[in-house]
Amino acid sequence: MVEAVETMDGWYSLHDLRSIDWNAWKLATEEERKQAIDSLHKLLDKWEAVEEAKDGSQVLYKVLGQKADLMFMFLRPTMDELSEMETELSKSKMGEFLLPAHSYVSVVELSKYRESKDGIDPETLPETQARLKPILPKWEYICFYPMDRRRQGDENWYTLEKNVRAKMLYEHSKTGRKYAGKVKQIITGSIGLDDWEWGVTLFAHEPLEFKKIVYEMRFDEVSSKYGEFGEFFVGNHLPKEHLRTYLSI
Repeated sequence: MVEAVETMDGWYSLHDLRSIDWNAWKLATEEERKQAIDSLHKLLDKWEAVEEAKDGSQVLYKVLGQKADLMFMFLRPTMDELSEMETELSKSKMGEFLLPAHSYVSVVELSKYRESKDGIDPETLPETQARLKPILPKWEYICFYPMDRRRQGDENWYTLEKNVRAKMLYEHSKTGRKYAGKVKQIITGSIGLDDWEWGVTLFAHEPLEFKKIVYEMRFDEVSSKYGEFGEFFVGNHLPKEHLRTYLSI
């Protein structure tokens, strides 16, 4: 049998995308809109305190295009905490004006394709734990998309030997390292958790870097032969202090 690879799993992830009911928002009174914005500020303050304690992380972006208006990305140690965050957002005054648009459930993942050195379990290393439990960057732009590994005929990722898969992924990682400092990537595993096998979240200071890195990586064999991709969601960072301006009528 082909050998499966062991994974190292960190914080659970929820991409929570909402559309704003702009008609209801415009019909609301000024006081109702103020209460709604205040309720979201209160939640953001609460979540930021968790991030400061390094017990989770989150970001908020404005989605470009018609797929949604807002994208929250939450990271927490347990799924129960993600469920609580999703529910408290829906129950808030702001939640009265938010419509579910899309969601994605996964867990931060690193694969153990490379052998441990000197008998040290890589999962115990501080740098590994920092990658499994990351503080999300508040960079200007975000890009999120789900992906699968192809399972068709001779192009079946799950029939390849482990060392073959490892070599292709290593070559793929070399392409990604060319964008160090330009693109920050978070890989989350979603097999058994959502419709696709992985989620890819990219952060950048310049949105053109998304196009460049995704295009260049398409030529790596692991993508050109074995990559299947879902919808792409891109957005602009929405700092808490800009909420009132964004929602002003």
